[in-house]
Amino acid sequence: MLILTGEYELTLDEKNRLSIPARLREQIPEGEIDKGFYLTMGVNRIMSLYPDSYYQRIALAVAPGKAAPDESLIFERINYALAGRVELDRQGRVLLPEKAIRRAGLKERATLIGVRDHLELWDPEKWERYMQDHLGNHEQMLLMMRAEAMRQDQEMTTGYQQEAAVRREQEPADR
Repeated sequence: MLILTGEYELTLDEKNRLSIPARLREQIPEGEIDKGFYLTMGVNRIMSLYPDSYYQRIALAVAPGKAAPDESLIFERINYALAGRVELDRQGRVLLPEKAIRRAGLKERATLIGVRDHLELWDPEKWERYMQDHLGNHEQMLLMMRAEAMRQDQEMTTGYQQEAAVRREQEPADR
């Protein structure tokens, strides 16, 4: 399982190269990072970078027949036309196509964020606005997730206690 995390303020150089921070590269399994990324246009025109095998899983998961044929065709045309492989150079940079930069509304600065199995490239101002608009929702979800984790921990503890009690009851019978 891949978990990419973090928020990084970066600058596109004059050749449209973007450095992927070492901290992020270290989060990607060895061997996977060497394969490069698939650059895609994600939701809300946010550029996404998926490690090779993770993008392939998503591509295979979008099975024909789950949507109307015309909708599937439109999706596939646009999705695969806007996707492309980008390689890391020796300095840990990826070259971003000019068209993709324009479509995403990026300029010389970008905010790169880890989003579990992929990276997203945001215009820094849009990212800050997004954060301000959605931070309250995040806090509510975080509280719900913590409560669920605590409930699961409690269930595991109860299960262990029950197993131990059963073993203790069986000990004298085994002797």
